[in-house]
Amino acid sequence: MDLRAILMGLGFALMWSSAFTSARIIVEAAPPLTALVLRYGLSGVIGLSIALWLGQTWRLNRAQWRAVLIFGICQNAIYLGLNFVAMQWIEASLAAIIASTMPLMVAAANWAVFRERLPVMGVLGLCAGFGGVTLIMGDRLTTGADGLGLVLCLIGAMALTVATLAVRSASSDGKNLLMIVALQILVGGLVLMPFALVLETWAVTWSWPLILAFLYTCIVPGLLATWVWFLLVGRLGPTRAATFHFLNPFFGVAVAALLLSEGLGLADVIGVVIIAGGILAVQLARTRP
Repeated sequence: MDLRAILMGLGFALMWSSAFTSARIIVEAAPPLTALVLRYGLSGVIGLSIALWLGQTWRLNRAQWRAVLIFGICQNAIYLGLNFVAMQWIEASLAAIIASTMPLMVAAANWAVFRERLPVMGVLGLCAGFGGVTLIMGDRLTTGADGLGLVLCLIGAMALTVATLAVRSASSDGKNLLMIVALQILVGGLVLMPFALVLETWAVTWSWPLILAFLYTCIVPGLLATWVWFLLVGRLGPTRAATFHFLNPFFGVAVAALLLSEGLGLADVIGVVIIAGGILAVQLARTRP
């Protein structure tokens, strides 16, 4: 793993983790699904315009169109849609911690469903990671965390796991990579639009933090982080690239504490360390020959 790949992985983890804090700022002032549809519209149009300017085309092969649809529905519509709704009631740091378990869910599904061989260190990492999540969720529930918000975040993480397992060829064609990213963003917006129109009303409390959080979410986590992730997968492969997810609990909690002044209990700190260690153990075990 070269220095460029390491920097890309660190950048992706920080951008991905910061999305929960900016999303929390947005949903406190605007309807979540409507805000997400607007974000997808802006991010998708920007990405599509840049891709066309670079000479990329939407004439994708069948596998790439399947990737666009699955990622658009599972990642953008279900995973992010449920997280935006849930963060009306739960803190950004908790949503980030739950979402960061996706590599554990992927490894568990590969092991249990697809019979992927997982060394003892990987099995222990799985147990430790899910144990850390249980510790944090149990502590948060006893201190008043919203149960529905937790369930929505868990379902969202499962949907992201399905997308990761189902799609293995999204980054295979570097010539059209940005086009693929832009199209799957637009698919997510189209899927969520009917729900936003039917379930929500336009009620926004305008402020500079809201505007800045929305623009940041559109450009950095919405477009740039996804593009960097696909580049990283193409450079290292999905298993090695996913190793950087072990940083997400740390970054997610740190950014929320820094910008939103969210409090951290002892159980949160211990749980984050355990989860990060479990993710790292699983990924290291899977990268061994």
